[in-house]
Amino acid sequence: MKNFSHNKSVLRQKLQNQELSIGSWLTIPHQAVVEVLSTAGFEWLAIDMEHSPINAETIMNLIGHIQGNDMQALVRVSKNEEVPIKSVLDAGADGVIVPMIKNKKEAIEAVNYVKYPPIGKRGVGLNRAQKYGTAFDTYQKWVKNHAVVIAQIEHIEAVNNLEEIFSVPGIDGIIVGPYDLSASMGYPGEYDRQDVKEALERIDIIAKKLNKPLGFHVIDSDHSKTLEKINKGYSFLAFSIDFFFLGDKARQEMNLLKKKL
Repeated sequence: MKNFSHNKSVLRQKLQNQELSIGSWLTIPHQAVVEVLSTAGFEWLAIDMEHSPINAETIMNLIGHIQGNDMQALVRVSKNEEVPIKSVLDAGADGVIVPMIKNKKEAIEAVNYVKYPPIGKRGVGLNRAQKYGTAFDTYQKWVKNHAVVIAQIEHIEAVNNLEEIFSVPGIDGIIVGPYDLSASMGYPGEYDRQDVKEALERIDIIAKKLNKPLGFHVIDSDHSKTLEKINKGYSFLAFSIDFFFLGDKARQEMNLLKKKL
């Protein structure tokens, strides 16, 4: 069970200080995958509830296994709505990544769904996070000071409204989703196009001008792509996805083996 005597504010502090923090993306709902990834040195794992079979019935166990293996558990929720957000936080998540934030209004809504009154509008429930009703006061203080709220920037409208999104109190950082960003411009997956690159560059410029942390989901399992982002000043990085780490290595080694047979 989540231990609130532990310092669980590490990620939020790193975001505020723009210190490097590297995690990865979990789509396979099994504790063995969590345990294998924990041996790699990731600081956090983001459980994907938008584009995976992971559901409300399995989320609590996954969060517990991530935290039990000395990582912080973030959840990319299915949508920017109250119930999906508060339910994963009640299950004990350390924070949420909220998809398709396009403007200031939507960023405010995301924070409201995370924070209790008087800061936000989150409804009160008792579950794993509140130690089943025995530690609500402690949890309430933890949410105020340590819960992480990440706005996913994956639409050209969000790029155009980025300064306003950054201005919302309670938004701790952003993470760029390159696939959907390129799709919103009419070119799904073509994030090497010049106009898509220019949109990404605008994000860099705005974040650096406002002295805000830059985040990015690097899909490629080749570390060099993540290193490129680090060298560009990105500090909050999701390094690839569980199935890419598994599949890319298997394909690479099998192709090498076939060439030598």
